[in-house]
Amino acid sequence: MATFLYRLGRLAFRRRWFAALLWVAVLAGVGFGAATAPAAPDQSNAMPGIESQKAFDLMEQRFPGATADGASARVVFVAPDGQKVTSSQNRAVIEKFVAEASDGSQVASAVSPFRAKAVSEDASTAYSTVTYKVAADDLTDAAKNSLESAVEEARGSDLTVEVGGTALATQPSAGGIAEVIGISIAAVVLLITFGSLAAAGLPLLTAIIGVGVSMAAIMALASAFGLSSTTGTLATMLGLACGIDYAVFIVSRYREERAKGHSPQEAAGLATGTAGSAVVFAGLTVVIALAGLAVVGVPMLTKMGLAAAGAVAVGVLIALTLVPALLGFWPNAVLSRSTRKRRRARKAEENTAEAGANRTEAGKPNGGTRWARFVLRRPLPVLLASVAGLGTLAIPVLGLQLGTSGDEAKPTSTTERRAYDDLARGFGPGFNGPLTIVVDAKGAADPKAAVRTIERKIGDTAGVVSVSAPRFNPAGDTAVFSAVPADAPTSEKTQDLVQTIRDDRPATESSTGAEFEVTGTTALNIDVARKMQDALIPYLVVVVGLAIVLLMVVFRSVLVPVKAAFGFLLSVLAALGSVVAVFQWGWGADLLGVESTGPIMSMMPIFLVGIVFGLAMDYEVFLVARMREAYVHGDGAGQAVVTGFRYSARVVVAAALIMMAVFSGFIGAGESMIKMIGFGLAIAVLFDAFVVRMALVPAVLALLGRAAWWMPRWLDRILPRVDVEGEALTRHTADTPKRPDPADLESARV
Repeated sequence: MATFLYRLGRLAFRRRWFAALLWVAVLAGVGFGAATAPAAPDQSNAMPGIESQKAFDLMEQRFPGATADGASARVVFVAPDGQKVTSSQNRAVIEKFVAEASDGSQVASAVSPFRAKAVSEDASTAYSTVTYKVAADDLTDAAKNSLESAVEEARGSDLTVEVGGTALATQPSAGGIAEVIGISIAAVVLLITFGSLAAAGLPLLTAIIGVGVSMAAIMALASAFGLSSTTGTLATMLGLACGIDYAVFIVSRYREERAKGHSPQEAAGLATGTAGSAVVFAGLTVVIALAGLAVVGVPMLTKMGLAAAGAVAVGVLIALTLVPALLGFWPNAVLSRSTRKRRRARKAEENTAEAGANRTEAGKPNGGTRWARFVLRRPLPVLLASVAGLGTLAIPVLGLQLGTSGDEAKPTSTTERRAYDDLARGFGPGFNGPLTIVVDAKGAADPKAAVRTIERKIGDTAGVVSVSAPRFNPAGDTAVFSAVPADAPTSEKTQDLVQTIRDDRPATESSTGAEFEVTGTTALNIDVARKMQDALIPYLVVVVGLAIVLLMVVFRSVLVPVKAAFGFLLSVLAALGSVVAVFQWGWGADLLGVESTGPIMSMMPIFLVGIVFGLAMDYEVFLVARMREAYVHGDGAGQAVVTGFRYSARVVVAAALIMMAVFSGFIGAGESMIKMIGFGLAIAVLFDAFVVRMALVPAVLALLGRAAWWMPRWLDRILPRVDVEGEALTRHTADTPKRPDPADLESARV
């Protein structure tokens, strides 16, 4: 493989105009396809295999049109202390609002709380529900402005008026100014690392091109493959992250080869043949992790995973072709300014003696070298400290509670959060998350009597505050009613209540001849959380197992891949434990601006595993591949670790800092969910790059010594052999190194 990639890199460098124009043509082609393709379908939240979804499907079948995804607004009115919403003055304000809100071509209905009995027992709170004929995204500005105008007019009275629902819901922002700061920090890190604007900008440019190609392709294929507008979210995040990393690895190795005296074209070929091999296998491990999302059994996650895998594959192709092509346009510009000045000053000083002296300088210790030697002298204490620290941080995972937060997790500055709190105070905490009971009475002798029996038994269940009157379909064989829990939707008591109702179902169904299922937003969130939790272990087994096999092929070792998987699991568990401590238990929540704690987002562990696994394997492959290369070329086991850190440590650290800066920008978002994602990813990269790869990995390799690279002969014969270390390149080097420039050597150590 190294030989093939070496030739590909030289070809891309030599035919740089063709390579660059080819990618421009690809971008233009997929862009045209995206512009002319049919609109993406609406997001489908179908979750096959869970009871809530089966109940929704039954409702769609027996109540045609009843589950249409029309927008709605729940407008909450709270009377001042000592007053009631039923007073003549307040009642007139509310009735006037209902009349104004019902006026609009897109409005389906606006119901008065006095006719719908939507007034609290103490008459302090009431709510009116406004429903629309179209989804929230299809509401016109006129329809929204009409509702906002009616709300503002009602607020002009003594009543407190807040609005929940989807019609006027604020859309979460990704991070605002904090995200801009994060990206700016990433650019500064690149500039400091390389000491050149061209070298800092090249990875950003190629990553943006890769994300552009990927997103345009997703949009072009959206209609054909049922991809929604949110499918590309993960693709964008990972495409950008991996695209920057892969380009950084290639550029760094190019600078190193230039420092050894190779011509620009030869340096590009060698960089692509060596670092490019690591990029290929790092990309393959990421693709495995993302494709493994299919194990979860959620169509939305499967599509997101495959789309992101495609984005990573595009990033690999760009790193192997476009990056060396751009290096051909600016062969010296990617070197630092001081390096270029010293190159010009020493241009006339070429002689053999200097070359030998400068090769000696290539081994001059840097920060990575000194750190590696420190760990090699104290491997056991470093290993124990790393494992103990990450293990301690992982302990909160034992109390992990998955769920899906709603308006209660939004900042109190939003009207949706205030409406949620007002309803909870006026009608009880369970009012915001009623359970929907769907009764299939086709098999009952008397459907109405069977439904009444089920309604009575559920109403008598401990933890149920009230049940509504059942609503039958036209055929009279199916009914729907709601049950209001005593506790909040995300409460563990509510989860226990749902399980209790389902556990008591067999006796009820046998006595009535009717079947029923529990659904609604609250039950759906509970079912999704359970499905995600059950899928996490199989997902980890599949992803880590396949990655171990792939890493065995790369490193020709049994213990190195096992060590890599162990370190990854430690960093992910520690990151997930930190997320639980902050967002579920509330430790340090005020520092991040988290206003309310609760269950962890159901998809968070799956996302964390998939994304962090991809980045962790990037760092592992690039760092350890360099050690393997040194070991194969004659270094001892300990010296190979030092050599790997000399050339790779600073680049890995820079790549990790870039990702941490980008992910940390999401912590500045207003939405707790986005804060959680940003914090989880940033802290996971911190643990994996700086604790696992920089401390645990060299400590384990130091303790194992030569045994780290051991593989049974029978297994060595079975596994395919690929030349990742670049052994074959010694026979394909077209240019003999002339003289390594000391300034180049200095820049290579970055």
